[in-house]
Amino acid sequence: MNTSVTSPRRTLSASPFLAAARGERPERLPVWFMRQAGRSLPEYRALRADTSMMQACLDPELTCEITLQPVRRHGVDAAILFSDIVVPLYAAGIGVDIVPGTGPVVASPVRTAADVENLPMLAAAQVAPVTDAVALLLRALGETPLIGFAGAPFTLASYLVEGGPSRNHERTKALMYSAPEVWHALMAHLAQLTATFLEAQVEAGVDAVQLFDSWAGALSERDYRRFVLPHSASVLDRIRDVPRFHFGVGTGSLLGAMAEAGADVIGVDWRTPLDVGSQRAGGLPVQGNLDPAVLFADVDSVAAETRRIVAEGRRAPSHVFNLGHGVLPGTDPDMITRTVDLVHSL
Repeated sequence: MNTSVTSPRRTLSASPFLAAARGERPERLPVWFMRQAGRSLPEYRALRADTSMMQACLDPELTCEITLQPVRRHGVDAAILFSDIVVPLYAAGIGVDIVPGTGPVVASPVRTAADVENLPMLAAAQVAPVTDAVALLLRALGETPLIGFAGAPFTLASYLVEGGPSRNHERTKALMYSAPEVWHALMAHLAQLTATFLEAQVEAGVDAVQLFDSWAGALSERDYRRFVLPHSASVLDRIRDVPRFHFGVGTGSLLGAMAEAGADVIGVDWRTPLDVGSQRAGGLPVQGNLDPAVLFADVDSVAAETRRIVAEGRRAPSHVFNLGHGVLPGTDPDMITRTVDLVHSL
């Protein structure tokens, strides 16, 4: 347990989101959406018109405003800190940028033992813009919980090794198999960096955290257990003061192993029914899992899928309604609001 986190915590005793995260059944089913603050909102696009993604993530006032936008518009039950998974890499001094239309791009890929040894470590002071944004948000959010987040070590490693986004993760897997000692050194370094980033957010006052392992679904369960699980577990083990959510895309076969990493709530993408996902995860509470593409369908179809997912969630110990991945850029914001209202009515 991380005993260094000593700042007073908000209790938010009436929060349906935090109640569900504790495995309880609140009177109202809580709902929020991954990437709820972003390109689907015209007010976000206007605010970001002349600002790069990294600039927005490191400007406390801008981060605060973007984080608040979906709470105001949709009435969701939790806000998630507007940021990006490579922010702690950038803050530590690693050459990475978020290229529009591409994603994170790394100036010097990490592929050797010397490359790993030369990686800088992260100090909490280096993410002061993020923690300053948290302080602003706690004053602005009132009774709405704030979720902090970070990218999991495997997903960060895949960007560092590949040099950017990858469809097949071939260089990443080659390093895992051919130089496991280098791989584990890299993952241990990233686990330390990620835990420092999350601890800083918790100390600043976030009410929950989510660890995103976006690309873990590229692995078999055997490889996940061998090359990833110990490092994700070391991150989550250091965060014990708030509920811990763990999510990956295409991870239906990995849910049991991911649950062993120590999360309190397991995120399930749209490919796996929520009740099945909870069973695979040893009976953990679940979060999810409307297919983001469904929001482009007609109102009746979206409502039918929403009702189906709510019914599946009732067969798990508890449920936080969400998408099975992030809101897609072209999504109609009114459909998101309609879905929130429907979930609350159920």
